Amino acid sequence: MVILKSIFFFLIAGLCEIAGGYLVWIWLKNDKPLWCGMAGMLLLVLYGFIPTLQTSGFGRVYAAYGGVFIILSLLWGWKVDGIAPDKLDVLGALICLVGVTVIMLPRK
Repeated sequence: MVILKSIFFFLIAGLCEIAGGYLVWIWLKNDKPLWCGMAGMLLLVLYGFIPTLQTSGFGRVYAAYGGVFIILSLLWGWKVDGIAPDKLDVLGALICLVGVTVIMLPRK
C-alpha cells in the first residue's frame, strides 16, 4: 500500500507541476487570460506541498521525482502538444524509471 501511495503522490505532484508550468507558459507566451496564469500558479503551489506527503526524505523523494517528471513531460508533450516521443525518448524514460525504482527501494 505504501508503494501505491508513493506512486500516486509522484503522479499528482508531477501533473500539478507540468500543468501549472504549462498554464503559466501559455498565459505569458500565447497571450491567454490572466486566469490561466493564476490557475497555473496555484497548481505550482500545490506541487510544492504534495511531495511532503511522501514517507522518504527530501533528497531521495526529489531525486526520484526528477525521473517521474521526465516521463510525465514526455507524455504531456505527446498528448497536449502532439509531439510523439521517439525511440531515444522512450529509452531515456525507461532508464529514468529504473533509476526511480532503485532510488525508492525500501531501506532496512
